Amino acid sequence: MTDKTLGYWQAKAKDARIHTQAYIDGKRTDAASGETFETINPATGEVLAKVASCDVADVDKAVAAARRAFKSGIWADLHPTERGKVMIRWAELMEKHADELAVLETLDMGKPISDATSIDIPASINSIRWYGEAANKVLDEIAPTDPGALAMITREPIGVVAAVVPWNFPLLMACWKLGPALATGNSVVLKPAEQSPLTALRIADLAEEAGIPAGVFNVVTGLGHTAGKALGLHMDVDGLAFTGSTQVGKYFMEYSGQSNLKRIALECGGKSPHIIMDDCPDLDAAAQAAAGAIFFNQGEVCTAGSRLLVDRKIKDKFMAKVLEAAKSWVPGDPLNPATNLGAIVDDSQYRRVLGYIETAGKDGGKLVAGGAAARTETGGYFVQPTIFDGVTPEMTIAREEIFGPVLAVIEFDGEEEAIEIANNTIYGLAAAVWSKDISRAHRMARALQAGTIWVNCWDPTGDLSIPFGGYKQSGFGRDKSLHALDKYTNLKTTWVQL
Repeated sequence: MTDKTLGYWQAKAKDARIHTQAYIDGKRTDAASGETFETINPATGEVLAKVASCDVADVDKAVAAARRAFKSGIWADLHPTERGKVMIRWAELMEKHADELAVLETLDMGKPISDATSIDIPASINSIRWYGEAANKVLDEIAPTDPGALAMITREPIGVVAAVVPWNFPLLMACWKLGPALATGNSVVLKPAEQSPLTALRIADLAEEAGIPAGVFNVVTGLGHTAGKALGLHMDVDGLAFTGSTQVGKYFMEYSGQSNLKRIALECGGKSPHIIMDDCPDLDAAAQAAAGAIFFNQGEVCTAGSRLLVDRKIKDKFMAKVLEAAKSWVPGDPLNPATNLGAIVDDSQYRRVLGYIETAGKDGGKLVAGGAAARTETGGYFVQPTIFDGVTPEMTIAREEIFGPVLAVIEFDGEEEAIEIANNTIYGLAAAVWSKDISRAHRMARALQAGTIWVNCWDPTGDLSIPFGGYKQSGFGRDKSLHALDKYTNLKTTWVQL
C-alpha cells in the first residue's frame, strides 16, 4: 500500500496532466473529423476530459506513419542492444512519473490508488524494462543438416502491429504488448479503450523523450466500433494483438478474414473455477484468496475467480470463513490509500453488473452478501461485494462473464464432479485447486482446461517469465515471457547449399 495520504493524491489528481489529442507520427493531433468522446471519472460520474475520437482517416494516418518508420529501418534495423537501451530509458522515465501515471489510472478507471501504485504501474514499468533487457538475448538458430548445406532460422519483425487493449488494466495490458512488439523491431499503433485512454496518451510523451523515433509508437484514441474496427480491417496492419471480451475477439477474427489475413492474437474472457477440495490445507488462507480472487479490481479481471467450487463436506465451515473475509472488502474513494474496492469503470458496466445480480436472484441463487449499489450519494458507480450461494452450473451467473464483484458458489461431491463442473464452460483462462494431496493436485491440474493453473494459491505473482493466455474461447497466443515474442515475429529459413 502507498504511504502517501489522501490529501497527497487529491492534490495530484487536481494537477494531473491530461492529454486529449491522439499521438501520431510523433505529433499531437485532433481527430480528422474534429469529433471527441468523454472520459468519465467512475468515482464521481464527472467528465474528466473530451478526447479525440479517431476514425478511419486517423487510423490510416497512424498506420502510414508506422509503415514509413518500419520501412526506413530507423527502429527495425537498430541493433537490438540499442533498441533495448531506449526501452530501458522509457521504463526509467515511467518510473520517474509513476505517481502521475497511477493517479491518471485511478481517475480514469476507478481502481484503488493503492493497487495502481503497488501493482499496475510497477508491473507496466517492469514489462517495458524486461523486454528491453530481452531484446538482444533472443538468438537465431542453425538447423541440423548434412555437411553440404547450412540452414539458418532467423526471426524478423512482422511489421506494423496494432494493439487494442481493455480498460481494466489500461497501462499494464498496453505494456504487455508494447514490450515484446517494440523489442523485436516492429512499429506499433496502440488503441486504448475509450473508457481509459489517459495513461496511454501520457506515456507517448515519455516514449518520445526516451528516444523512440516518430512513427514507431502511435496512440489512436477512439471507439471500438470505429477506430478498433478500422485497425482490424486495415490492409497494411500485419498483426493485431487484442485483450478484451470474447465477443469482440471474434470480431477481430472476422476482420482478419475480411482483409489481409493479418495475424491475430487474442486474450479474451474467463469464468475461472476456484476449487476447494475437502483436504484443503489451509481453509483460512483459501477463504482470503477466494475473496481476493473476485473482489480485487472490483472483479474487473479476466482471470477473476468468479466460480467458487467447494466440496460439500467442508462447504458450511468454509463459507463462514469466506463471508468473514468478504467483510474486509469495502467500496471507498479510489484516491484514499485505505480503499481496497473502487468504482466500476462506467455507467454501462455498472448497470450490467447490477443486472446480473438481479438475474441471479430470479434464477434461484441465494444472496448471502452484498447485492446492491453502494456510495450512491457520490454519483459514482460502486457495487457492494456480492456472494450468491446455492448456484447451479446452468445458472446465468455460473456461465457468463460478469466482470464485477459477484461470486457464484457451487457445491460438488469429489474430484470427478469438480473437474466436470470446472470444465463446463466456453472459457479456459485460469483455474485453481486447493488440496494437500500433491498427486491429486497434479492430476486435477492436468485435467483442467485452462492456460494457467494455480495450486494452493490464487494468482500469486506477476512474474514476467511466465506466459499468460487461454484455452477455448479465452483466446490464443501468449502475453508475458519470451513466448510473447512469437506473436510479433516471423520465422524465416535460409538454406545455403555449400
